[in-house]
Amino acid sequence: MPRSKERTPSVQRQLIQKVTKDPTTTSTELQASLASVKVSVHDSTIRKRLVKNGLHGRVPRQKPLLSEKNIKDRLSFTRKHLDDPQDFWENTLWTDETKIELFGRSVSHYVWRKSNTAFQKKNIIPTVKYGGGSVMVWGCFAASGPGRLAVINGTMNSAVYQKILKENVRPSVCDLKLK
Repeated sequence: MPRSKERTPSVQRQLIQKVTKDPTTTSTELQASLASVKVSVHDSTIRKRLVKNGLHGRVPRQKPLLSEKNIKDRLSFTRKHLDDPQDFWENTLWTDETKIELFGRSVSHYVWRKSNTAFQKKNIIPTVKYGGGSVMVWGCFAASGPGRLAVINGTMNSAVYQKILKENVRPSVCDLKLK
């Protein structure tokens, strides 16, 4: 095929449409797609064309994977407490536990996106906790600062969770001078 074929408006539109629909599409996948319609283009040329059209390969933002129920519950909580006075929030203790991955996989992913579109849903990769060695911790904080932090040994179950709360919540409330 002649080199000018790669620059036809229809080919450029096709590239832009594909990466707009699925920003995780790689330049090699785009090259294979074009080859299937008898258009021969080097993958570096595809990347240059996308950049020229304002689409840049970027590492996607990550966010925890939330279920529809969690999203609705969080929105409901927010609406319920929207007009609570400042004093309410200054006396609220937030607690949570998390698993910290010690040897997580370091796979690089890229998305094709335009400037200022980093947080659009299609440009974000959900994260899921998994993999290698890890440490579970429980912690808390309030508007006045951080509370206690507890390392969770073994499996988290009801008895372990209750013990952590018993040993850490009341002292954190006292340390942070909450009402």
